[in-house]
Amino acid sequence: MSKSLGVAVIGAGMAGKAHAAAYRTASTLYSPDLPEIRLVSIGDVNAEFGSAAARRFGYERHDSSWQAIAEAEDIDVVSVVIANKLHREVVEGLLAAGKHVLCEKPLSDTMEDARAMAEAARNATSLGRIGFTFRRTPGIAYIRDLIQSGTLGKVLHFSGRYWTDYGCSPEAPMSWRYKGGAGSGALADVGSHLAYVAEFLCGDIQSVSGGQLSTVIPQRPLPLGAVMGHDHSAVSNVFEPVENDDVAAFSAEFATGVGSLAVSRVAAGHANTLTFEVFCENGAALFDQRRPAEIGLFLNEGASARNGYRQVVLGPEHPYIAGGLAMDAPSVGFGQNDAFGYQARAFLEEVAGLPATQSLPRCATFEEGVRNMEILAAVTESAQLGGRSVAIPQPAFA
Repeated sequence: MSKSLGVAVIGAGMAGKAHAAAYRTASTLYSPDLPEIRLVSIGDVNAEFGSAAARRFGYERHDSSWQAIAEAEDIDVVSVVIANKLHREVVEGLLAAGKHVLCEKPLSDTMEDARAMAEAARNATSLGRIGFTFRRTPGIAYIRDLIQSGTLGKVLHFSGRYWTDYGCSPEAPMSWRYKGGAGSGALADVGSHLAYVAEFLCGDIQSVSGGQLSTVIPQRPLPLGAVMGHDHSAVSNVFEPVENDDVAAFSAEFATGVGSLAVSRVAAGHANTLTFEVFCENGAALFDQRRPAEIGLFLNEGASARNGYRQVVLGPEHPYIAGGLAMDAPSVGFGQNDAFGYQARAFLEEVAGLPATQSLPRCATFEEGVRNMEILAAVTESAQLGGRSVAIPQPAFA
């Protein structure tokens, strides 16, 4: 095991700050069997954002280029949390420099770049992993356990949506999120999460159909200054066209069962609503990110007159919680920020060489990131073909 691991985060925006905070707390989760974690650098081309994040989360410095982080001998582990179109150059450069890389989803903005990144990771001496944070949500992980143990049994139908409202105002400033080809908008931004959750619970998607991509706000004003995350800042009277989807929807066919999935960035009143129901042979379960410390569970037990959904409040008997929270007692509660901590912990455990049997479930590989993008590409193709069914290549990885 390494004597210590130096950590950097490239990107000081909303998700970048979540990664920065997660590395800070990772050593306090579970047994103290990680090496010393040194918080070294926050990288961002915007010096104000980068230096502010470094000070806030206790990192030693701010670097203004990814190249400086790649060349730094005191850095071993790097999270890449920047615009999707920038992922390939940065990730490939970091891997070539021997850094262990945790890349935010989606892996890239094109299939060509994503496959090239996966190839680079296969040939690297260091690790390349992708962050699908919702697999770390205790309620979602518990529902998966209920399915795989046979308690809920074979999946029949999945119905999920991920509604956000960061783009519901026509005055929301233009940013990289509104640029790119078909399918690179809400589908890539939050649909990547929802598609991953669907497969995490239900198994591989075989095909998609009924693809729909809609741009309902066709232009947006340019900001007058730098914009962080989903912030609404002062804007000019100069507008540029929106190039990708505000709303997307599709149907999915699994090996057993079917699914319906919908995503939006213009759903007023829904800041961050990932919710789903999964219907199985022996019952059903539901999850709502707005109430992450509980799930709904229905089991086909007893007389129908007194059977129905029950509230299950999550606690130490459920995934991730026992030992993973400073106060891991029943009904304490937790949220999405905790999931970033579990993700950082899992990545650091793998980097440090802890055996898989003694660690949290590993982070997804770049091959899984490519797989996720193949689903989104199939949805886009279905939409362009008027909703026609599109088969998805089945994964060759374990």
